Amino acid sequence: MTLTQLRKLKAAGEKMTCLTAYDASFAHLLDQAGIDIFIVGDSLGMVIQGHDSTLPVTTHDMIYHCQQVYRGSQRALLVADMPFMSYATPDAALETAARLMREGQAQVVKLEGGAWLVETVQMLTERGIPVCAHLGLTPQSVHQIGGYRVQGRTEAEAERLRDDALALQAAGASLLVVECMPSDLAADMTSWLEIPVIGIGAGAACDGQVLVLYDMLGITPGKIPSFAKNFLPETGTIPAAIEAYISAVKNGTFPGPEHTFK
Repeated sequence: MTLTQLRKLKAAGEKMTCLTAYDASFAHLLDQAGIDIFIVGDSLGMVIQGHDSTLPVTTHDMIYHCQQVYRGSQRALLVADMPFMSYATPDAALETAARLMREGQAQVVKLEGGAWLVETVQMLTERGIPVCAHLGLTPQSVHQIGGYRVQGRTEAEAERLRDDALALQAAGASLLVVECMPSDLAADMTSWLEIPVIGIGAGAACDGQVLVLYDMLGITPGKIPSFAKNFLPETGTIPAAIEAYISAVKNGTFPGPEHTFK
């Protein structure tokens, strides 16, 4: 799976499937099931390491888990999160991204934030590093935004997010993840952006969907987010749950209204 193929899926109106992955065994299962995109997420800080946020995750951690996922995969596009404060400046971002690709075998790097990242995205893409942007709820900014809450509900917030999306696309971003925003706003962005838009808690109109793997299997400690669905009880096995998730995304039954914000 390549960025060119993802653009073709968007043009054809075919939904893209994405899950987080952190190790070779799960990567192999997901790959065999036909997942289009892996995100080696800094969510590993919470679901693997037991932290209460993604902030403690280091570049070394990300490289380590990227290497594992790479060994277990053959087909899916491998996207790696750039951890907190590893891209605070364009030069820092370039060093981190180069390590994720050179040592971790990542094919795309993902960073959280809006228009302030335009210079960074331009620098990376000009140097051959594909970028996935991330707007809406950005977990690395959880303390600044006041917790894990829906973004873009006021007209001012929505306008800022629209402007950010256009600026990041113009700077060279190849993909966009939108998290925890009203479904109408996400649908609007998806319709006029040229790049694929992957949603999480952003409604069914996005070009594709992503969930944290452990949420999708119901094994995340505590309560899973309201936008997630545990596919394991209705299927009985992990491979069947993965296949059910893929099918539900492809046929548009996931996310349903109960997983969507207004």
